[in-house]
Amino acid sequence: MASLAPITQNPDIRFLGRLLGDVIRSFGGEALFRRIEYIRSASVDRHRGLVGAEQVDNGLDALSLDDTLNFVRGFMLFSMLANLAEDRQGVAIEEGADVAHVLARLAQDGVGADKVATMLENALVMPVLTAHPTEVRRKSMIDHRNRIAELMLLRDAGLVETVDGDEVEAAISRQIALLWETRPLRRERLYVADEVENALAWLREVFVPTLPALYARWDRALGQRAASFLRVGSWIGGDRDGNPNVVAASLELAIGRSSETVLTAYLDAIHALGAELSISTELATVDASVIALAEASGDISATRADEPYRRAVAGIYARLCATFETIVGKPPPRRSSLSGAPYPDPQSFRVDLRALAKALAGGPLSTGGALGRLIRAVDIFGFHLATLDLRQNSDVHERVVAELLKVAAAEPDYLALDEAARVALLRRELASPRPLSGPQLHYGEETTKEVAIFKAAASAKARYGDEAIVRAIISKADSVSDLLEVYVLLKEAGLYTPGATPAATVSVVPLFETIADLEAGPAIMADFFAIPEMAALAVTRGHQEVMVGYSDSNKDGGYLTSTWSLFQASLALAPVFERAGTAMQLFHGRGGAVGRGGGSSFAAIRAQPPGTVRGRIRITEQGEVIAAKYGSRESAAVNLEAMAAATLLASLEPEVLPPADAKRFADAMDQISTASFNAYRALVYETPDFRTFFHQMTPIAEIATLKIGSRPASRTKSDRIEDLRAIPWVFSWAQARVMLPGWYGVGHALDGFADKGLLKEMAQGWPFLQSVLANMEMVLAKSDMNIAARYAALVQDQAMATSTFATIRDGWEKAHDCLLAITCQSRLLEANPSLDASIRLRTPYIEPLNLLQIELLKRHRAGEQDTRVAEGIQLSINAIATALRNSG
Repeated sequence: MASLAPITQNPDIRFLGRLLGDVIRSFGGEALFRRIEYIRSASVDRHRGLVGAEQVDNGLDALSLDDTLNFVRGFMLFSMLANLAEDRQGVAIEEGADVAHVLARLAQDGVGADKVATMLENALVMPVLTAHPTEVRRKSMIDHRNRIAELMLLRDAGLVETVDGDEVEAAISRQIALLWETRPLRRERLYVADEVENALAWLREVFVPTLPALYARWDRALGQRAASFLRVGSWIGGDRDGNPNVVAASLELAIGRSSETVLTAYLDAIHALGAELSISTELATVDASVIALAEASGDISATRADEPYRRAVAGIYARLCATFETIVGKPPPRRSSLSGAPYPDPQSFRVDLRALAKALAGGPLSTGGALGRLIRAVDIFGFHLATLDLRQNSDVHERVVAELLKVAAAEPDYLALDEAARVALLRRELASPRPLSGPQLHYGEETTKEVAIFKAAASAKARYGDEAIVRAIISKADSVSDLLEVYVLLKEAGLYTPGATPAATVSVVPLFETIADLEAGPAIMADFFAIPEMAALAVTRGHQEVMVGYSDSNKDGGYLTSTWSLFQASLALAPVFERAGTAMQLFHGRGGAVGRGGGSSFAAIRAQPPGTVRGRIRITEQGEVIAAKYGSRESAAVNLEAMAAATLLASLEPEVLPPADAKRFADAMDQISTASFNAYRALVYETPDFRTFFHQMTPIAEIATLKIGSRPASRTKSDRIEDLRAIPWVFSWAQARVMLPGWYGVGHALDGFADKGLLKEMAQGWPFLQSVLANMEMVLAKSDMNIAARYAALVQDQAMATSTFATIRDGWEKAHDCLLAITCQSRLLEANPSLDASIRLRTPYIEPLNLLQIELLKRHRAGEQDTRVAEGIQLSINAIATALRNSG
């Protein structure tokens, strides 16, 4: 094995680490600082090979419980600051992942700017924020971190003082001190309202200012104005799957607060425009459309008599204030002294803004500045800010429809019908204008809640605009009747209209999650399109969305089979949509960890099967990924641009893999996937007492105590792997440094594949396998089988634990060795030095946290009642997750 290259430490990490040390010394005292520093330096020395692991005391045994809590906080904060420093240095920026670079590359392939612009007219790229609970940090901690990032920018610019007169370095130190003094753990479980407000903070502070600025850059690169193809979505307040706390009031709160947020941003922008557009008719010729707006404004101030733009803006502001009061239901923060009729929709507001922009066109005042960004913002965000998806489990839908049919005397036992009878009945109901529900009828709690949700959705669309809610997603969709049931519920709310050509303002989206679901998906969609009225809906809309899930398919069949099944399902769906005469829009349900679809979005989009993107793709963003990718305007710009650039390449770049090679590679991958699936299932579902091993080895029970989401920690009271949510499944393996969902089974499959030359050829020339292996390589580098073995010692039945862990370690070694062989590397991440340095830098800081966590788990599980033990476990979970970055 090649020797490890020395780590050239990021200078920002040294600087921030020094300030953190000063803070610990100041608040914790010299003795605490020296204890922490001893542990840190001893661990670093061991990992650098300066001393043997057995030759030096790691210092952990000398820590009291109070010192343990402080030590864990210190290492957690160092990891947070190291993350910040790496993000600032562009570790997350991928080569070629920007639109200008992609346009130049496409031009070399004969794809000009006009063709790109045409494709974008019908394109949609949408990150969708969810409240899936994988973000362990409190928002207060993230806010301090972001303030440090802002201050570091001042330091970069050579400034020694802030605009308020504070010394920059002292201000950074103060923020680190505030981090040290801020409680990192939540005391109370989050409510849906808290999740809504957390998401709004990102939308308000990052997405609203960043996206219009990005479009200005893209317009310049394209040489013309691009369509507003990249928008934002959300699940928060509409996702009821497994969360009984999301009700109609949650939906109303989420959309109402979103609308209030974006309208407030527009009011602030218009107010600033009024100050800026001081153009006088004494010095400039003003377009008649602006004069008309000025005269209609009601602004008769003598001081502005020669300033029609300002008067026009004053009128627009007054109308927007009236819009705010009408939609939000309360006066705006800054009222207008004028009166005006509310805008009926965002398009009407945009018309007035465009009149100003058109009048300014043709010279140095041509739109582009603040006015251009505001127009773009209205295009992107409307009056709703982020499009909210509805989501619920198919089992709930069928029970609700069954009760509606029974109470309406339309069908006494819908659940007893076979699939053909269900489809026939649902089609009859969809063809009838007669509603099933009514205010005089009485239903159970579940039905009442679901009907209320759909009616709230109809009200929201009427109030905030049609784009406020566009999709209803069905988890566990495994039949055509699952889709039709939702259309019946939409019909009850007036969102589906029967007729010769039916209409629906909300599209029903099946979510195929398990391996079996993914395999059945193409046939289900073919049967769906075979229903004339359903095909008509899709053709009229211009596309039909299908969601594919990474998390449950991974838990079901392992990493490789999950990713290959998703690839194959996407490929098999394409001709089904082609025959139906409508575009396919794939929605990828990805998590932060590789086991849940995490990793580079740029690489993942580029690795999609040929012909399956075509300008339309949606991707979930959840938990720690939101803060990591969109925690600042700078990081958001990088990641949003990467999504846009990857979509352009995946949609327009000529296919580089010859059909013959694609066939050979696919045939090989079928064999490899089958072998990987069998190995994974043999361990997880066929090994005796594996679930006991998992629950005792990992801190899954302790993770459930974290107050990081509004959803219940599990679907049922069962401890079966099948019933476990994917998030704690992945999260707990990460804490124990096994990372099993991101690699297990792959080594067995690659090792058993005879043609190693073909594997190398696939790894070098196939974007799909390159992405799979790159993500797996990162996970293997973050795992540690020696640390994992210490967690295995927590299992009560040590004979069983020794046998099971030996199987896991053997699988890791196979995955490690095979990956190096087919990628022609001598060690992990040899070809990715920046990521290699990042992981190696933080590894010495994670190991002591793991060792402390193991000791605290022993004491907690032995019945020790000291509250500091439980708090220490929770802090260690927080710290390890922060250091690993994508653990959930």
